Amino acid sequence: MTREIYPCLWFNNEAQEAAQYYCGIFENSKILSSNPIVTMFEVNGKTFMALNGGPNFTFNESVSFVVNCKDQQEIDHYWNSLTSNGGQESMCGWCKDKYGVSWQIVPEVLGSLMNDKEKGPRVMQAFLKMKKFDIATLENC
Repeated sequence: MTREIYPCLWFNNEAQEAAQYYCGIFENSKILSSNPIVTMFEVNGKTFMALNGGPNFTFNESVSFVVNCKDQQEIDHYWNSLTSNGGQESMCGWCKDKYGVSWQIVPEVLGSLMNDKEKGPRVMQAFLKMKKFDIATLENC
């Protein structure tokens, strides 16, 4: 028997606001249902629960969401959207949104660049110095 598994994101009191925020950033997203405690939403066919759980718990980097991007335009869109209005940039494609949720904004091509025996070490040295990934720089290593 297959059961759907989805993440529950614990917010102080911003569940519906956060769900609307994410639906505004990612295409093919929608609010599925909402009440004062729980907002269910969908991003690219994946279900998420946003919970108004109070101030007892906060997000940290032990859980992050990876967004594989086809080109620099997508990287720029997601990075800029998630780090604006109180988000934070970090290193190696990691950032936090204004709610403290961690994201990895990664170019799809990174795996093949890293697997290239000649180029891989140079690519790694280059991206270790980057905050937001720059695909052209990585490809030119």
